[in-house]
Amino acid sequence: MSHPSTMSRELTLAEPQIVHDLRTFVGRARAAQDGAVRLQAVGGVLAAYVCILGPRILGENLPTVLGLRTMPLREPAQLDTTVALASVSDRLARMGDDDVVLPVPPVTVTEIWAGVLPPRAGWEQQGTVSSDALLTAASDGIREIAEAVPQSPGAIVVNNARGVVWARPIEQAPAELPAGAAFGAFALGFLVPGKQAAVFTNGRWTRLTTDTGHVLVRRAAVL
Repeated sequence: MSHPSTMSRELTLAEPQIVHDLRTFVGRARAAQDGAVRLQAVGGVLAAYVCILGPRILGENLPTVLGLRTMPLREPAQLDTTVALASVSDRLARMGDDDVVLPVPPVTVTEIWAGVLPPRAGWEQQGTVSSDALLTAASDGIREIAEAVPQSPGAIVVNNARGVVWARPIEQAPAELPAGAAFGAFALGFLVPGKQAAVFTNGRWTRLTTDTGHVLVRRAAVL
């Protein structure tokens, strides 16, 4: 007889399409910043958080930009763990076309961003911003950083360029929304041309929500 555990060792996703969606999400997150994913399962829903941008040195003026996808589970689960994106990717790659059972990687990792997740309740909607404006902000920022950074830059040069560009507010947004949020939504494939994204705020957090997923921004503390 097995002992009950509050930490599920595997997750049964609702259907193969959800497995495909998670595989895409993990792959895009790894391409942006190959770090970790915090998996939180409560009942029939899995929330997967990844970090797309964040300060790398103390005092850097770069906002923390997280990506979030919520996915339905076929079987209820209880889980809260932070594991390497690479280990989740390996397990997803080994799953067959119709397989929906994802083994949870046993080795956890420590990430500063994963210790401070956004609140679940208390969000206030501020309005919407067009996906086209977000796509423009993302592509302009990528180009500006590429032009500002020399061929063999030092870390300080790269960090400074990223801080300046991605902390800059998006003018068309209904609330204070840094360009880094647009980059996060673009990198994770959350933006569809011609659509609108909803903007919510809650304290130091701002949330960008599309039909595909959420981007959560925590503004850098003012020193």
